[in-house]
Amino acid sequence: MSRPHHQRSRRPVALAVTAVAAVLAGGLLIALPGAASAAPSGLADDFNGDGYRDLATGAPGAVAAGKAKAGAVVVNYGSSSGISTARHKTTSQSSSGVPGASETSDRFGTELAHGDLNRDGYGDLVVGTPQEDVGGDADGGSVTILWGGSSGLSGGTTISDPNPSGHDRFGQSLAVGDFTGDGKTDLAVGSTGTDVWIFKGGFTASGGAAAKLRFDAQIEAGAYPMGAVRLAAGDFDGDGTDDVVVGSSAGNFVYLGGSTGPTLQTEAGEGYAGALTVADFDRDGHDDLVVGTDFVSVLDDTARGGYVSVFHGGAAGVDTTRKTVFSQDTAGVPGTDESNDWFGASLAAGDVNGDKYPDLAVGADNESVGSTDGVGNVWVLRGGPSGLTGTGAQSFNQGTAGVPGANEQSDMFGDAVHLADHNKDGRADLSVGAAGENSDDGAVWVLRGSAGGITATGSVSFGASSVGIGKSGDDPMFGDVMSGS
Repeated sequence: MSRPHHQRSRRPVALAVTAVAAVLAGGLLIALPGAASAAPSGLADDFNGDGYRDLATGAPGAVAAGKAKAGAVVVNYGSSSGISTARHKTTSQSSSGVPGASETSDRFGTELAHGDLNRDGYGDLVVGTPQEDVGGDADGGSVTILWGGSSGLSGGTTISDPNPSGHDRFGQSLAVGDFTGDGKTDLAVGSTGTDVWIFKGGFTASGGAAAKLRFDAQIEAGAYPMGAVRLAAGDFDGDGTDDVVVGSSAGNFVYLGGSTGPTLQTEAGEGYAGALTVADFDRDGHDDLVVGTDFVSVLDDTARGGYVSVFHGGAAGVDTTRKTVFSQDTAGVPGTDESNDWFGASLAAGDVNGDKYPDLAVGADNESVGSTDGVGNVWVLRGGPSGLTGTGAQSFNQGTAGVPGANEQSDMFGDAVHLADHNKDGRADLSVGAAGENSDDGAVWVLRGSAGGITATGSVSFGASSVGIGKSGDDPMFGDVMSGS
């Protein structure tokens, strides 16, 4: 399923700097041609600094260095024409400068998050590899920062586990934000334990984090899926410091950020969340929390096929008394609420129509279309002055006119969703992962934002092989996760 992470960089965008080389000749100052260079954009997901937001996608089952399920990550770069197959870079633990080595069943790229961690103006990518064996610790897990630069991601730094004997699967959840309010980007990391670690900015390529904080969450420790399975970040109380949400089998707990570390504020939604995401949908200055409940308890009569709950932010943080629920039974939302649809399995927020209000993408990767099971579907709900609404909601699958491909069993279209403006037209584009496409090879679709919302016109789609990921008898599952979803 998708693992949403809300990232925000509060560091001011780097000022443009022009470097002029000159020589003195005959009393005249002459500028040498080609000497000017622009500063990087400062966007948290612009890994090459060219001003366009990029798309990072995991293929955790990919073969790397001949090792089955070693895992890889693909970045498709944004441009004036949006995302394409041609502009991409594929990275594994066998890539030059990346710590570690590709090993069987590491599943590098199981979790992704992004932000400018070293404050150089380039977005960096954080990669969680929770099934990596560390020394003699089976599934101890690891976290790697891949550094952005003018040529895109290059090299990396390991964030060491401070408590390897206390848990497994370090890096099974990630979130990026300023959790301590010092203006620097921090990294939150979860595992199968109750301990969640905040690694403080600023980061360096040689030394990692400046410091680290531990807080014990109100969750259950144990074998996966115990521990902090989901992490999300957002400023719910509007104080300028990011707060962190810990999703677990015991519920979803909101911790308010502060200089000494996060403190518990409330629980929002009971039980296991398939996805979390955060945005200020009504633009009241307080972020709102969205919880996806894709697997519905037999005792839960909210909706049979899954639902999403929007908890509004306020002066005290997340206000659990102000909750709005959406499902396929909600007025205006296309489709029919059916058991095991998994509505809410993936979530992402972004402004698709340029009205300045964030909208919400919702994936249901087990949705049936006609008589075909497990096809998958994605909806886009509109934001506005009153928050999210089902009115005018859009629905997409591979049978939608203009969307490449065809609906097939177990494609899992909507396994991951992502909203970001990749061509700088002021409207977020919808990216959709389908890890089950072509017998778990996986594929990605990108649909454009427009004044009328998401449009299938001009959609692009690309599979694992087109970005250099071979199947080799294994299941790459390209599109299983996207950074920022």
